Amino acid sequence: MKFGLKILALFLAIFGGGLIVLPGQVANAEGQNFNGSALLAGVLPNIPKGKGNSCIAPTDFMRRNHMNLLKHDRDETVHFGNRQVKASLKECVACHAVNGANNTPITVEDPKHFCRACHDYVAVKIDCFECHASRPGGTLKSSLDKVLMENKALAAYAKGSEE
Repeated sequence: MKFGLKILALFLAIFGGGLIVLPGQVANAEGQNFNGSALLAGVLPNIPKGKGNSCIAPTDFMRRNHMNLLKHDRDETVHFGNRQVKASLKECVACHAVNGANNTPITVEDPKHFCRACHDYVAVKIDCFECHASRPGGTLKSSLDKVLMENKALAAYAKGSEE
């Protein structure tokens, strides 16, 4: 029962103003513990800084709305073919890349990845990188690569050429 109250308090803190403060440990989606009362007290996770001096919008706006920008621009790209979108995932990854010990950008598998800093903190699963590259210059996941190669081969066949 105590765990249920902690989850309720966490939900209220995020979405309902956060008037309840309960001490103790709460686990995120990866099973890592964080202090639920730290979130309720307004303590933010350690978020790595990107390369630029500022984002495409103020920090508070991006924290609340980045997913809506990405979904909107995904729709613009996928449904309407517009590749000149302001908030592309590729640009986010390029600007917010975090370098690892070998001074190369880390992938989303590393807990220090820019996106994971907040997503782990609030136990929200990131599904973007199931298909997209999670570091600049990275490759798409193999299953998507295969589909793209098959589509390219089909298009070449339909045009009467082989690539």
